[in-house]
Amino acid sequence: MVKIQTFAVESWMDKYENDCKYNIAETCCASISIDQLQELSEDKDRTALNTSKALTYGAIRGSDALRSNLARLYSAKGTPLPQDNILTTTGAIQANYLVAYALVNPGDHVICHYPTYQSLYEVPKQLGASVDLWHAKPEDNWMPSIDDLKSLIKPTTTLLIINNPNNPTGAILKRPLLQQIIDIAAEHNITILSDEVYRPIFHSINPLDSGFPPSLVSMGYPKAIVTGSMSKAYSLAGIRVGWIACRDSTIIEKIAEARHYTMISVSQLDEQVAAYALHQNTVHGLLARNIQLAKANLALLERFVLKNDDACEWVKPLAGTTAFVKFHRDGKAVDSVDFCKQLLEKTGVLFVPGSECFGEEFKGYVRIGFVNHTEKIKEGLDAATKFVRRELDDVKLAE
Repeated sequence: MVKIQTFAVESWMDKYENDCKYNIAETCCASISIDQLQELSEDKDRTALNTSKALTYGAIRGSDALRSNLARLYSAKGTPLPQDNILTTTGAIQANYLVAYALVNPGDHVICHYPTYQSLYEVPKQLGASVDLWHAKPEDNWMPSIDDLKSLIKPTTTLLIINNPNNPTGAILKRPLLQQIIDIAAEHNITILSDEVYRPIFHSINPLDSGFPPSLVSMGYPKAIVTGSMSKAYSLAGIRVGWIACRDSTIIEKIAEARHYTMISVSQLDEQVAAYALHQNTVHGLLARNIQLAKANLALLERFVLKNDDACEWVKPLAGTTAFVKFHRDGKAVDSVDFCKQLLEKTGVLFVPGSECFGEEFKGYVRIGFVNHTEKIKEGLDAATKFVRRELDDVKLAE
């Protein structure tokens, strides 16, 4: 029987997110309705749903409309990516699972960028692989060391997993580092999976910056696989649409074979909404809305950190929707679980405890999701400031 570890962050969210007053743990850009999506479109005459179409399984690998829009996004600044090199999935969580399910064998060695979303390293373990974590550290602005990566590689290493932009830190692996990763992977014939669900919410780095990271699938390495979804950057978690893209058709075909065992197709209705959102008449307005929301709310979060700098510290995120903030008292890290539980009970503010949901070494850390509706973020952070000033002395210290 497969040994399944508790999925800590999802268990935490499942337990608390529906009863909190201020959800500052949510990692999606503030969700929108189909009506709001249509308002963002430049073509007000187009509708997101064709309700007269028979609800068959539809196109097994994904609709032409959705995959062609995705192919256009991945082809914008590089060699065109054929739509046949894209598979749709039920969210990015299934996309990541399918990549591991198709490519990881018992006895393989997998390296995973860390800290990150737990399933990225737990699923390969469940499939019989040994996994080493490639640690990023706050003193290095959450940038992992390329020398550390080289030291982790074994003759049995088949897969390297990165998360860019990163959850929970909001850090990015910049272009020069990505190129070094590709060079090392190519030398050892290692496949790279890049989870890019928070792309392209780049709120604190200019696209003209020399370090600005392209999608890994646009950097010329055929064994680069990327995954994405409509949930985070595109505010449409409820339609449960994700995807896998790779320039190597052999890899895509292998994943497609594995995909038959886990699903037949993605809902036609969901894919219609996703295709509408990613159409060139809509996607620019949608992303502009979300990047502006991220910038405005990050300014609120930065003020919160400055206001409470005697009790917390961070590495300011460059992209995505999350920040990893460390709370301490008298120079000692607080117990992040006790901190988050007391914060929720006394103020209704929901954070995610880093030590429980991202690794025991992250004592005092909490993940904050700051791209929800601005008024909720402001009110929630104000309530959290009152808690820090009045209640922090009652929070346990980390052991």
